Amino acid sequence: MALTPRMEIRQSQGLVMTPQLMQSIKLLQLSNLELAAFVDAELERNPLIERIEGSALESPERRETLSTEAVLVDNTSSEPAENESADWMSSALETSAEAISEKFDASLENVFPDDSEQVLVQKPVAGSTADPDQWSRMPGYSTASSEDYNLETFVANKITLRDHLAGQLSLTGAEPQMMLVARDLLDHVDESGYVRGDLQSIAKRLGVDIAQVKEALKLVQTFEPVGICARDLSECLRLQLSEKDRLDPAMQALTENLDLLAQRDFVELGKICAVDRDDLVDMMQEIQALDPKPGTMFEHGAMRPVVPDVIVSLANDGSWKVELNTETLPRILVNQSYFATVSKSASSEHEIEFLNDCLQTANWLHKSLDQRAQTILKVASEIVRTQDEFLLRGVHYLRPLNLRTIADAIGMHESTVSRVTSNKYMLTGRGIFELKYFFTTAIQSIGDNEAFSAESVRHKIRQMIDNEIAKNVLSDDKIVAILRDEGIDIARRTVAKYREALHIPSSVQRRREKKALAGIK
Repeated sequence: MALTPRMEIRQSQGLVMTPQLMQSIKLLQLSNLELAAFVDAELERNPLIERIEGSALESPERRETLSTEAVLVDNTSSEPAENESADWMSSALETSAEAISEKFDASLENVFPDDSEQVLVQKPVAGSTADPDQWSRMPGYSTASSEDYNLETFVANKITLRDHLAGQLSLTGAEPQMMLVARDLLDHVDESGYVRGDLQSIAKRLGVDIAQVKEALKLVQTFEPVGICARDLSECLRLQLSEKDRLDPAMQALTENLDLLAQRDFVELGKICAVDRDDLVDMMQEIQALDPKPGTMFEHGAMRPVVPDVIVSLANDGSWKVELNTETLPRILVNQSYFATVSKSASSEHEIEFLNDCLQTANWLHKSLDQRAQTILKVASEIVRTQDEFLLRGVHYLRPLNLRTIADAIGMHESTVSRVTSNKYMLTGRGIFELKYFFTTAIQSIGDNEAFSAESVRHKIRQMIDNEIAKNVLSDDKIVAILRDEGIDIARRTVAKYREALHIPSSVQRRREKKALAGIK
């Protein structure tokens, strides 16, 4: 058969990744700080978008993104509860999702599948006996209903290390040139309290002798806290020991051989320091009582706390209450009245096109933010449903979980769940956890028992090693045997991998260290 060119008409379906659709996907994986920055940029570009500050009055011409309400466990039915305040789209846009999709040639439902107006309600926690009073929220965090929001719990007005040292320098009465060199040295002090600049370079830059720089260094090393302005850990420890009048030749030798101390080579250390094992143990205990980072007690600028995106608490009836932290949700208005007013005065086709684009972009942002909030809440609710035993009883009861399990449960794509859990945090009665913390691989059990999560197994290994004594240090093989007795099917190389990930030394190193600390020969 001869090959001849011909024309055919074929019909197919495909997802067109327009810039707007890609931006919708990007919104899912943004953290609350990144989302706030993105909305701020849109506010500067688009005159039709307004931020709601406080309790702004609503009007028919202005449409507001609705904040989410709590999701409570329904003790009688798994169907969505009738709750007018939780009606996500009761104030839906006049411009529908279809109109936005037609404008941008892309469907938001490809990223955010349409669901009912209520998010999926969790099942009840059967047999819950936990005391709700024990579920106290962490200081500094509050929901929209909290009336005792206190900014001081986020940022405390503490003195910085630089100010503390400069204040002491001003009281020394040193000569002006010495003050100048000393101030320059203080500018080279890092957060741990160490001088990180090269003295020779400082002298050359300031045009002074190296002897003057060393003299200034000795001056600032007399400041509080003791050990400040050292150039390395060894010097920091020597400054503290000298203050206590404990810097004898043996201690001098010990501080000059910290690498051997880190390697737990106590035999070689005993020879270098010319002391017996008992004296070496006493010296090590003195070293351990010192502060290796004396500058960390001071404030080093405003710290950004981890702000949770989701808050989980236990209701009085034993059910879980899952709600979004409304403090992290941008609330915007689409100003329809301003659009109508400005459109009447538009005189050119370019101006009309600009205003229409602004309106469509504002509507798209409105829906995207709303759908993003819904999706986060649905994923978080399913995580809480799955990990309820962990929330009630601790890390030993953390279940194996993967993205596909959550995706199948809520009817979304696995990649969507992955984006939602990136850079998002959940506040629980047990602390703040990244959403990805709840996704752990499964460790098979012996017999027909339920599999164990890798995180819970790591916790068991950590507890066993923390509780071991010098005469009975657990080897990796012994840990495997103990775990197998508890029904956990795990290989020795997996135990070694988990131990190394926890920065726990080998059994030989631990035995050597524990014997030395206990004074056992």
